[in-house]
Amino acid sequence: MDFLSTATNIALIIFGFGALIFVHEMGHFLAAKWAGIRTEAFAIGMGPSIASWRKGIGFVVGSTHAKVVSRTGKASADLSDAELAKHGLGETEYSLRWLPLGGFVKMLGQEDANPNYVSDDPRSYNSCPIGKRMIVVSAGVVMNLLLAVVLFIAAFMVGVRFEAPVIGSVAFDLPAGTTAPDNAEQLGIEELGLLAGDRVLSIDGTPAHTFADIAIASAMAKPGEELKFDVARPGYAQPLVFTLTPKEQPGGGLLSIGVAPGVSTTLLGPPSDELLQRALQTTGLGELGVEGGMRLMAINGKDVTSYGELDRAASASDGRPLDTLWYAVDSDGEPQGGPVHASLGVLPVYTQYRQRESTADFGLLGFSPLVRIAHVDEKSQNFGKLLPGDVIIRLGDVDYPRRSQVAPLIQENKGQPLTVVVRRDGEAVTVQCKVSRKGRLGIGLSNADDLLVTAKPISIFARHNAQDPTQIDDLTTPIADFPPLGGTEIVAVDGAAVSTWPQFRAALQKSTSLASANGTDAVVHLTIVHPTQGRPREDFAVSLDAEEVAELHALSWITELAPYYFEPVYTTLTAEGNPVRAVVMGFRQTYKFMMNVYLMLDRLIRGSIGVDQLRGPVGIVHIGVQVAERGIMYLVFFLAVISANLAVINFLPLPIVDGGLFLFLIYEKLKGRPPSIAFQNAATIVGLVLIGTIFLVVTWNDVTRLLS
Repeated sequence: MDFLSTATNIALIIFGFGALIFVHEMGHFLAAKWAGIRTEAFAIGMGPSIASWRKGIGFVVGSTHAKVVSRTGKASADLSDAELAKHGLGETEYSLRWLPLGGFVKMLGQEDANPNYVSDDPRSYNSCPIGKRMIVVSAGVVMNLLLAVVLFIAAFMVGVRFEAPVIGSVAFDLPAGTTAPDNAEQLGIEELGLLAGDRVLSIDGTPAHTFADIAIASAMAKPGEELKFDVARPGYAQPLVFTLTPKEQPGGGLLSIGVAPGVSTTLLGPPSDELLQRALQTTGLGELGVEGGMRLMAINGKDVTSYGELDRAASASDGRPLDTLWYAVDSDGEPQGGPVHASLGVLPVYTQYRQRESTADFGLLGFSPLVRIAHVDEKSQNFGKLLPGDVIIRLGDVDYPRRSQVAPLIQENKGQPLTVVVRRDGEAVTVQCKVSRKGRLGIGLSNADDLLVTAKPISIFARHNAQDPTQIDDLTTPIADFPPLGGTEIVAVDGAAVSTWPQFRAALQKSTSLASANGTDAVVHLTIVHPTQGRPREDFAVSLDAEEVAELHALSWITELAPYYFEPVYTTLTAEGNPVRAVVMGFRQTYKFMMNVYLMLDRLIRGSIGVDQLRGPVGIVHIGVQVAERGIMYLVFFLAVISANLAVINFLPLPIVDGGLFLFLIYEKLKGRPPSIAFQNAATIVGLVLIGTIFLVVTWNDVTRLLS
């Protein structure tokens, strides 16, 4: 069923692209007819003809060329208007070509890729007045812009849902997490940064209607340019004002202020994700009647409307379960039926140890939990070999791998057997597994929090500098000078017995509570059991500086339900049935996306957007399929965006495309003669090489992005 759905969506996207190309070429065609230019071919696609039609011939498989020659003894291009009329033939062959990568209108005396192709015929392109030729050249772009407006109007008349300009999570080391509001003192705000639940009202005075407006404004900002965000925050009567300078995201990519979209309190609806179903069972919510599509309405008796409130309630829980209230909701979001009361557990947060290659582990003092297999895909070749609950103690040649090491180790063995040693029912079990060609075992992972045995220790980690988040510092963990071996068991903290990671964290916080209150350094004494022969026990001291003590006590709690199990916060862009308003919105959106293309080109030159961010035909189809899955109005909106982009790209002053041809006509108007054939040939070659190179680069980007 998924395959059929994907195939249908691909067909819709290809049909949509074909419609955009058809409209573009129809613009050229109609303008050429109006100008009196003889049009010899109207083609959708490139390469050989699949099928074609010509007046007097009808539909044929392939080209009508052979039938024209058979009837007249000449090719259609060699026939005069009188000869065509004599044989009852139309001058234009309409065809559908095999390669859906464009289209063309062939006019007498004009071929984009062959400037030498001219004609003295009075109906030829080069015999037509310059003004009319300018209209013919620009007609395709005009038609694409008009189509974009029409599609936007259609979308807004019905209404299209988008992620709202509401903040979900905030990166603590990017501008959104490190900057205080300009009016913080006036409003009595002490915490830094944007918070989950904040709604962005405008950016540099331009209203923010969707979360995409935030992302695009950040990505398109000039390097080092400040943006002013007006933000509504619950509990404050007037907007907060943030002045933020977008930074490149860690690991490379677009400029960003470091925010993710807001998340609602409505669980993903049916057919909901398999992971959600598993999470509902793991947390016990499923047994109590909580299902996909239900909405969390209250926590501990207090109404909630966003995931941020759930996150803050978990953080303030001090480890106590949350009393939650759920309702089924209808299509309008109204509660249906009776409430479902359920207790939702919370999990302790551990220190994040990020590596320079952007992988990260979580742990305490430099210790990290072992990795547990949470589930095994029924379609996996390893189903029945590996079992849920198995704890990985050896993967290939690596003993006690950390969570961040598992995926790379599996990837190294694509299509190969891999020996995995797991702890099962207290015993070591060796399993011969098969890694798929894509580098997967078909398993889901979690931390073995109930087993206080450590993975490979962490000595060095990377962290963004607090004063300058663009700088990365290498730091050491408290156990860096004498890291125990992976597989070490921790049994006590300052003499207090511990057996799970939550107990370990609580014992560390208790032992350093006085140092935390005084802002001083601390020393904790751990009792460990080595994994070596005889399993010797050892007591040793670990020193923490004041900053490490403060970080330990800043660790809070999180809910067992991650944000990706919930629907985003949506907003609907709609003209509310008002056609005049829809027209205004359509023109505004067309203009906005046109300007975004010019901004993108400027940022490419400045270097704030990399070539690897560009999409080609494969990437656009891939995105289009995802868009189509969200509904027909999303697809209409997407095609409107592509149509506007196509218009701008086509009218850039580059050889081969319409903008380059228009530039030649301006030259001819000013000089009284067209550019020399030699110059046009050289420009054509340059244009073909440039466009061909861009096509290869973006296609390579698309394919590697899909494969990875």
